[in-house]
Amino acid sequence: MDFQSWISNIEGLAAVYAFDIMPDGSNSEIKLMAVNKQNEGILTRRPDAPKFYPGIPYRVYWSDINFEDFVYRCGTSNQPLYSYVNAHGFWLKGFYMPITEPDTVSAVVNARKDDTKPRTVYCLYVMTYSDHVDTDAMSKRSLNVSEAVLNITMKLHETQNYYQAMADTVGEIRKVCGSELCSLFTVDTRSRKCEFINENGRNDGILYGLADSMNRTPYETAMNWEKDLESSDSLLLDDLSIIRERDPAWYCSLVSYGIQSIVLYAVRCQQELVAFIWAANFDTSKIMQIKETLGLTAFLIAAVIANHNLLSQLEEKSSIDALTQVNNRNAMNELLNLYVTGEKHLPDVLGIAFADLNGLKTVNDDEGHEAGDKLLIRASALLKIVFADYDIYRSGGDEFVILCPDITEEKLDELVVRLKTMAENSGDVSFAVGTSFCAGDYDIYKVMQNADERMYRDKREYYRTHPEKDRRKRKEQ
Repeated sequence: MDFQSWISNIEGLAAVYAFDIMPDGSNSEIKLMAVNKQNEGILTRRPDAPKFYPGIPYRVYWSDINFEDFVYRCGTSNQPLYSYVNAHGFWLKGFYMPITEPDTVSAVVNARKDDTKPRTVYCLYVMTYSDHVDTDAMSKRSLNVSEAVLNITMKLHETQNYYQAMADTVGEIRKVCGSELCSLFTVDTRSRKCEFINENGRNDGILYGLADSMNRTPYETAMNWEKDLESSDSLLLDDLSIIRERDPAWYCSLVSYGIQSIVLYAVRCQQELVAFIWAANFDTSKIMQIKETLGLTAFLIAAVIANHNLLSQLEEKSSIDALTQVNNRNAMNELLNLYVTGEKHLPDVLGIAFADLNGLKTVNDDEGHEAGDKLLIRASALLKIVFADYDIYRSGGDEFVILCPDITEEKLDELVVRLKTMAENSGDVSFAVGTSFCAGDYDIYKVMQNADERMYRDKREYYRTHPEKDRRKRKEQ
């Protein structure tokens, strides 16, 4: 069968695929019968890629379950198919055409069918790709897909509240999929943080419960899903056999939740992973519509998520101390200004602690600023452990302020004792601490000044008993 010369002059990336339809209705693996020169260059660009020959198994080059599904559907239904999706960083326009062997006629081939023997069918696939979306191609959609794309797009932009917009979008996607469950599993690869958003909004409990069921962290879960896709952008599976082979831990988790079918669609912005669309127990009769709809809307969802991540990073940089990862002085001043102007109501009860890291300047002088930075990180870690329920601010080089609303004076004293005890046991961290407690009508700046003065009294006592740590006295000697 000379398919090779037959497709050599086809523009775009062209290939002929074949598979056998068995007497019981099952299908054999897909084989690659011919490729034109443009496509052969794509297939063999991998250093370990085998040399092409007619009949070579398709999976020695790629493993894309969704593409295989299209080939099977085209061959078994004897109907042409078309796809236009955003995948692998490109907009892919694919045409699937059922064909017969060269020099044969379809009517003749169909007349000699023998349902007791395997029957070979062929599919011509021609694909073009572009970095940019083709608006004409997007507009040529079925009514159902066009309506679904429009509804998802509207939900993405109906509100300025990011989490509400994502929750509403998940609701629309669940309708498209006809699924029992649906969510967005967002991924920030820079911070290695993930979020789980369903129709009820963000849910950290489900996020960690899902990851724990696989004995993974949320970020490890995302990275394993990326491996499970095996270079594809999506999995739309009406059974879990492939998951059982690729990721047994995930398979066991799915089974434990009573899940029988799954949609996993990678959402990427400029080829960087930003989320997964996740739908369980979906309407498997809508696979084609689901894939087409998600392919057309994933890049829109990606843009919204990427923009949110960027704004979050900028906001974090403006309010978070980069070294210690506690709130910075700018964040503290903004909060105090809200209190003073009355835009934010002062707590009825407030405890304030000033904690100054003893000996930092000496460490910087003797061991270098890298050692000093490590000491600051260890000190901030102790503060986070002790004052986990309250806001911690790095107000200066070695100074921290902790604001504790709705705390009792006894508990504030207990936390200070706990902090000093942990610092003593650390071997290298030491704090001078001053506190102030107020209730009713008070001036927050005066309360902070009182805590600051008490902290300096504690610091003077520390340097009196540890003169070797006092940089000023060391310089005088």
